[in-house]
Amino acid sequence: MADTIEKRACQLAVYIIETGATVRSAAQHFGISKSTVHKDLSKRLQHYNMHLYRQVRTVLDKNKAQRHIRGG
Repeated sequence: MADTIEKRACQLAVYIIETGATVRSAAQHFGISKSTVHKDLSKRLQHYNMHLYRQVRTVLDKNKAQRHIRGG
């Protein structure tokens, strides 16, 4: 099961990095909850793949800074 979680976290990270997607849109795309996406990317990913974690953190921070523009 841990292997599946690791794979999912990496897939989520790659998707967000490539598309610039928000946590909400990534959750909808993968059919999982926003809290699962957030936990996978902010807590789990840094234990599995630090390089991906740093890249996705940049996108997430940018999305957070712009959320007021999108109405969030």
